[in-house]
Amino acid sequence: MAVTADGDSQDTLSVSRGAPPTHAQRPRAPRRQLSRPPLRAALGQVRRHWLLTALLVAGLALRVVTQLAYRPALLYIDSPKYLIDGLQKYDPQGYRLLLAPVTWLGDLAVVAAVQHLLGLAMAVALYLVAIRWHAPRWAAALAAAPVLLDAYQLQMEQTIMPDVAFEAFIVAGLVLLAWRPRPSLTAISLAGFILGASATIRQVGEILILPAVLFCVLAARGWRARLGHGLLVTFSFAMPVLVYMAYSALILGGGFELSNQGDVVVYGRAAAAADCATLHLTADERAMCPTPAQVRSFGIDGLVNDPTSPAYTASLPDGAGHGQTAVGLAHAVLRQQPLRVAVAIGADAIKLFAPTRDTSPGDTPISRWQFQTSWPMYPLAITEATSIQMFNNSGGGGAPQTDRPLATFLRDYQLHGGWTPGPFLLVTLVAGLAGVATARRRADNSAALACLIVTGLGVAALLGADLYEFSWRYQLPALVTLPIAGALGAAAIRARRSARQDRARQDQ
Repeated sequence: MAVTADGDSQDTLSVSRGAPPTHAQRPRAPRRQLSRPPLRAALGQVRRHWLLTALLVAGLALRVVTQLAYRPALLYIDSPKYLIDGLQKYDPQGYRLLLAPVTWLGDLAVVAAVQHLLGLAMAVALYLVAIRWHAPRWAAALAAAPVLLDAYQLQMEQTIMPDVAFEAFIVAGLVLLAWRPRPSLTAISLAGFILGASATIRQVGEILILPAVLFCVLAARGWRARLGHGLLVTFSFAMPVLVYMAYSALILGGGFELSNQGDVVVYGRAAAAADCATLHLTADERAMCPTPAQVRSFGIDGLVNDPTSPAYTASLPDGAGHGQTAVGLAHAVLRQQPLRVAVAIGADAIKLFAPTRDTSPGDTPISRWQFQTSWPMYPLAITEATSIQMFNNSGGGGAPQTDRPLATFLRDYQLHGGWTPGPFLLVTLVAGLAGVATARRRADNSAALACLIVTGLGVAALLGADLYEFSWRYQLPALVTLPIAGALGAAAIRARRSARQDRARQDQ
């Protein structure tokens, strides 16, 4: 029996009986081609994934325009916390640690460029996860489109703020846990560590432990493995949090904590939802309970941070401290009127799915996250002088500059459709939840578990932020979680339907 080449293609083989071929009959070894096969393969992948390629090109072009429009980078009110020494105690400073090696390479323009590259990398990672779970290529591309094209994402990538790094850590943990039907111990350890480290960038990352533990427990087989995997991801998650808290206590002098705000931040949410007239309060707490007009005027963010809010200016009859009284009022509202607080949180949560993006009364103005035709300034915190100082302290860059035509283009793009529609995010969330619901007892629930971790991380990050206040800035994690949840949900539903059809054919 001899194996011979059949036809012109060297890849087409046939098996025939007979003597082995003579030396003259033996096919010649193919000539080595160093460049054409890899190039041909690459072009084939581009054609196969043409929709993602087109989206990547568009996303890259938008990022180049953004980088050129605002130089060296955009700054926000909270940016000084990560650029000026002495302000480290207010928020977790993991982002500052990430800035250090990047600014060593150049100025803050390099930081913005790296954040833009992270946006592109997250899109590719999400697409690959969706394809790995056999989602249709169009669905996988739709999962990557929001992070590539959403102007609010672009604006944040150009801003020296921790939000893009927080998204990247979520995506990294998501990929590690969802890449295989049952993640390895190494993947669990790395994912737990990365998700825990996200809490040192934005404190809301603490809540990500819940979907991570739930997924690792359900993905394991046998109670011993489930217990071990649950403990492993918990330990891995806790490591970076505890290390940072020790750093805060020993180096920053801020105490063994992630930030020094503590329960005071709960005051804004509780006070805004409270019906002060029916609450049983101390005299000090009643003096600090805001009127409906004050709630509309200050909003949750203003109640917590504005120095003219009742949290700082109320006259306290019993002479207690304002911070202690704010915490006491918050706890009283949570004990006596929990339903009002829950309803307020739910009302804020559904704003993400609205057909339009607007500022509701009491919300942080959405204009803060929109491109402006000139370099945005904020009284006291971000002025031309303070901006130059921060740029110079971070590698240079000179005065802030704006290319007005490019900035105008970006603003028009953002205000006229360059954002992810709320109804689309709602559909993807429902699809992700439907994918989780495909789980069945005594069956392979790998696809459903993949939906669980992706959807769970998204819901946890979004609701965790809404527990304190609603801000369009805090909705950005939806772009890297809900669309991919929808793609995986569609894949899980399709797999479940195919399995049902296979069983039906077998029964016949």
